[in-house]
Amino acid sequence: MRSCNMEDMVESLRRRILAARKEIPADLVLKNGNVINLFTGEIDRKEIAVLDGIIIGVGADYHGKEEIVLKDKWVVPGFIDGHIHIESSMLPPSLLAPELLCHGTTAIVSDPHEIANVMGLEGIRFMLEDSRSIPFDIFFTAPSCVPATPLETSGATLRANDLKELIDEPQIIGLAEMMNFPGVLMGDQDVLEKLILFREKTVDGHCPTLMGHNLQACIAAGIGSDHETISMEEGLEKVRKGMMLMIREGTSAKNLKDLLPLVTYRNADRFCLVSDDLHPEDIERRGHLDYIIKTAVSMGLDPVIAIQLATLSPARYFGLKGRGAIAPGYRSDLVILDDLVTFKISSVYKDGLLVVDHGELLNFPVKKSSARLMEHKPLNIAKLKLDNFRIPHMGTKARVIEIIPGQLLTHTFYEEVKSEGGFVVSDIQSDILKICVVERHHASGNVGLGLVKGFGLKQGAIASSVAHDSHNIIAVGVNDKEIMRAVEEVSCMGGGLAVVLNDKVISGVPLEIAGLMSAQPLKTLVKQLNRVKEAARQSGCDLEEPFMNLSFLALPVIPELKLTDMGLVDVNCFEIVPIFVDI
Repeated sequence: MRSCNMEDMVESLRRRILAARKEIPADLVLKNGNVINLFTGEIDRKEIAVLDGIIIGVGADYHGKEEIVLKDKWVVPGFIDGHIHIESSMLPPSLLAPELLCHGTTAIVSDPHEIANVMGLEGIRFMLEDSRSIPFDIFFTAPSCVPATPLETSGATLRANDLKELIDEPQIIGLAEMMNFPGVLMGDQDVLEKLILFREKTVDGHCPTLMGHNLQACIAAGIGSDHETISMEEGLEKVRKGMMLMIREGTSAKNLKDLLPLVTYRNADRFCLVSDDLHPEDIERRGHLDYIIKTAVSMGLDPVIAIQLATLSPARYFGLKGRGAIAPGYRSDLVILDDLVTFKISSVYKDGLLVVDHGELLNFPVKKSSARLMEHKPLNIAKLKLDNFRIPHMGTKARVIEIIPGQLLTHTFYEEVKSEGGFVVSDIQSDILKICVVERHHASGNVGLGLVKGFGLKQGAIASSVAHDSHNIIAVGVNDKEIMRAVEEVSCMGGGLAVVLNDKVISGVPLEIAGLMSAQPLKTLVKQLNRVKEAARQSGCDLEEPFMNLSFLALPVIPELKLTDMGLVDVNCFEIVPIFVDI
C-alpha cells in the first residue's frame, strides 16, 4: 500500500513538473488578469496555470485543457480568516462554508470552544466531521478553556489529558485562545500542561488590556497572538513583543478603526484581519473578509497590504503551507475581483475548480448534520420559581453592568436602585434592568442575578441559550414573571432565542444543534432572527444586536463586570462579588 501510494505521488509530482515546464498542458489557465504578488507587492498582467488543484506557473504562454480570459479583472488568493467562532454564525460548518465561499473566503481557523463548553469532545468531533468532504478548508484549534473559568458551570470539562486525543488530528493546528490568562500568570498546573502539549503548534492568546511584564510573561509562555486589543498603545506593545495582532471587525466587537493606523508596509506581516464572532445577518448583509478588506482600504490602507492581512499573514502565522499567495506550488484558491475599490467578487476557484460564479454557488455538496445533536429535547434546567429571580435590597449602592456599545468590554456602574417590598425591581426610567443566568447543563438550580444598564427595554423580557462561553440561559427583562417565562421558552425549544411580552412568547428562534446552531439555511435563519430582533425592538430595546450583546454579558474573561450562573463576576479581580457595596 505504501509503495503504491509513493508511486502515485511520484507520478503526480512528475506531471506537475512537466506542466510547469510547458511540456504538457495544464488543467486550467487563467489569462489576462491583474495578478497581485504578495511577496513583492507588484501587480502584473500574468497567466496562472493550474494542475491537480496546484498552481504550477505564473507567467506567460501557458496552455491548458480549459482557458479562461479574465478581461483585466484582478486575481488575489482566497481569503483566510485566522480567528472565527463558527457557532456565532448560528450555522454548522457545512452550512456556513458555502456562504463564506461566496464572499471569497476559502479557509478559516475556528475555535470550537462554544460547542465544547456544551458537549465536550463529542461537540468538537461533530464540528470536525461536519466540516469534512466539502470544497472549503476548515482548520480548528483545540479549546484551551473548557470551562473558560471556575466561576461558571459548563456542560463539560476538558483537561490537558483530554486534549491529547486531538493533538494528532490533521484539522487541529494549534491551541485555541488562552482566555484564562490569569491562570497563565499564576502558573496553574492544567493551563501550563496545555501550553506544553501544544508547544510545537500555534498557541493563540486572549489578552484584553494586558501590557507590561504580565504581557511579556504570557508571550514567554508561548502565546503568539491576540485578538482582544482595542487601543493603539496596547497594540503597538504587543507587536513590538512579537505577537501576531489580529484586528477584529465582527458583529459586536469592532476594532478596525482604532488599530488600522498601526499597520505599515514595514510591519504588515505582524497583523491579520479576523471576524471573531459574526452574526448571520451581517454575513448576508455585508459579507465576510471581503467587507473588512474593503473597509480597511476605504480607511486608507493600501489594497495590497489589506489583501495580505487576509491571506498570506494568517497562512504564515498558522503554518498553512502552500496557502495565502499566488505562486508555483501554492493551492489554486483564487478570488477574481472586478476592482480594488468595491472588491466585488466575480468568481471564486477552490483547488482549481470554479465554485462561485457571479455570486452563484456551484455544485456545493449538501450534508446532513448529526441527528444526535439535532434531537429536540428541553434543556436540563431545574424547576423554576419566581423566588429564584428575587434580589433582596440591601440599602446601599448596587453594582450595575454597563454595556459599552460596539465592545465586549463592560463598565462597573454604581447606583442606588429601585425596590418594592424589600426587593430590587427593574427601573425603566433609569434603564436599569434585572438580568439572570440560569444553569442549563446539570439542573443544578443555579441562578445568577444582577443588574444591567444599556438595553432600553420598556416592557417584556428576552432570553437566549447562546451565552458565552458556558452557554447557560441568559435573560434580561422588566419583571420577574416574564423573565422566567422567557427562560422556560428557551429551555422548551431545546435552545434558542425568545422574546416575551405581556407574559406571551411573541417571537422565537430554535437553535436545535446544541442550543447554539440552526439546521436551517442562512436565508431562513436570517428571516427568523429579523423577526425576533424586531420583537425586542417593540419591547423598547434600542441595541442594534440585542441578543449578541446579551450573549457576551456572561463571559467572565473580558473586563469589567459580567454575570454567570454562580453570580456577579468582577473580572479584574477574577472573583464572585456581591451586588451591593458600601461606597
